[in-house]
Amino acid sequence: MLCERQRLVLTLLDYIGGPLANTDFQKLLFLYTRECETEPTYEFVPYKFGAFSFTSYAEKRRLADAGLLTKNRDEWRLTKAGVLAARYEPVMPLVVSHFCRQYSKLRGKALIAHQYRKYPYFATRSEILESIVTDAESRALIRKALPRRRRAALVTIGYQSRSLEGYLNLLLRASVTVLCDVRRNPISRKYGFSKETLRKNCTSVGIRYEHLPRLGVDSKDRQGLRTQKDYDKLFLEYKQKNLPERRKELAIIRAWLRTGQRVALTCFELLPNQCHRHCVAEAVAKRGSFPTVHL
Repeated sequence: MLCERQRLVLTLLDYIGGPLANTDFQKLLFLYTRECETEPTYEFVPYKFGAFSFTSYAEKRRLADAGLLTKNRDEWRLTKAGVLAARYEPVMPLVVSHFCRQYSKLRGKALIAHQYRKYPYFATRSEILESIVTDAESRALIRKALPRRRRAALVTIGYQSRSLEGYLNLLLRASVTVLCDVRRNPISRKYGFSKETLRKNCTSVGIRYEHLPRLGVDSKDRQGLRTQKDYDKLFLEYKQKNLPERRKELAIIRAWLRTGQRVALTCFELLPNQCHRHCVAEAVAKRGSFPTVHL
């Protein structure tokens, strides 16, 4: 049973009518989700060659394992089984067909340049910008789209209900330089948020990842939390019993802030008042005049 994301990949490749180089497919997938969908199937981050979706590559691996895409690291190509699957239940065939005709002649540098000019934020981390965009007006728009540097501050963020790319964009737009994972066990069933994957992808967009597991809450203490009163009781105990024993970890965070870093404390829960990260932020801020922003 294919999910919507996987069906879109197969449909696009089928209507394009041939294999695509990695960069070409990323740009076309990005443009389709931006221009043809009200709620994008995939989200993207600014990356070394422009807009990039880590999630799409995870789907590529799954589709290759299922025998629907070839296991070629350099291109996106349907297998015979993939063609049959694409045609069995295509996604928005009329829309995809129109889109593919519209972009049928754009490939390579011309396609990348089109994306850079139309969506300059996604060109802000490009390593090939100088060879792709030569006009002053477009370069000025890309510079303007760069998230501005900001003074040191604490940020808190949860990844619940967020895609990896959406989460990273929030960090980038908030000018975060250090992501501090305050989970005791940084393992997640949600794609992209287990420790090593999160570290790798943060690093790839210029954010340093750090893990301070001693600031975490034991999973057994989180069982049975149903009301805000339950959360408040847990956090009161955490502040009274745990944080006084975590002076070293709190001092590490303050040291990062004193060197001018914008530090994001992260855990699972979307709402800060249902996550212990707000307790950590309050403890850090007590001994320093650092503003706190909750994303």
